Amino acid sequence: MNFIKTTEQDSHYNNLEKMSINQLLTNINREDKTVPLAVEKAIPKIEKLVEVIVEKLKIGGRLFYMGAGTSGRLGIVDASECPPTFGVSHDVVIGLIAGGDTAIRKAVEFAEDSEDQGWKDLQAHDINEKDVVIGIAASGTTPYVINALKKCNENNINTGCITCNEKSPLELTAKYPITVVVGPEFVTGSSRMKAGTAQKLVLNMISTSTMIQLGKVRGNKMVDMQLSNNKLVDRGEKMLVSELNIDQNTAKDLLKQYGSVREVIKNFKND
Repeated sequence: MNFIKTTEQDSHYNNLEKMSINQLLTNINREDKTVPLAVEKAIPKIEKLVEVIVEKLKIGGRLFYMGAGTSGRLGIVDASECPPTFGVSHDVVIGLIAGGDTAIRKAVEFAEDSEDQGWKDLQAHDINEKDVVIGIAASGTTPYVINALKKCNENNINTGCITCNEKSPLELTAKYPITVVVGPEFVTGSSRMKAGTAQKLVLNMISTSTMIQLGKVRGNKMVDMQLSNNKLVDRGEKMLVSELNIDQNTAKDLLKQYGSVREVIKNFKND
């Protein structure tokens, strides 16, 4: 099926090399401002996907992100932030990228064109019907992602996608597609820009709303965050000072004793 790749179309900007630094920055910012509005239109679709993710994670399922290049890296970033932010295991939200870990830093030639590697990568994690797989591709044409989602569909595994072109093969493959139409890029075809920003915003929405629904936030506080550095320990102490009306030294001692903000609150507020 033919479809229009708006992410690849020429924008109305031209002769970028003749613009001043201020003009470049101002115009890039002008384009970036349109992205949240495009994401807003996709909220109903995002909601449907999050509902499925929450349902599956509650019964022990996992969330997989998979993509190539910028899209794959964005998925890995979001997945890697879930354990320290929400205290979940590293095998709850998993990011996969075409070309493997090497591709996180350096492009692996033609990795995204493989039609069977995506499914192999999922099988290496014992993918099953409890899991949800989200394919991420700005163009919506990445074989590594599309064919993996097709295999998931065949095996009764829920699939979603984040793409920026309507009626793309990826949108038509995913059971729960999210399409954020951001239009042509400031630099033609550079989908790491507006499309990448849109993908990052949607990923933030998916993982954060999911974790809140799973009880990983109390009020608006990250009570399950991993206390992996001094900044986070200090943040945890301040949460306890505010929540329990105690002094900082007492909060410090309690945090050392119980190991997490949630456990301290649980033991001192009986909830």
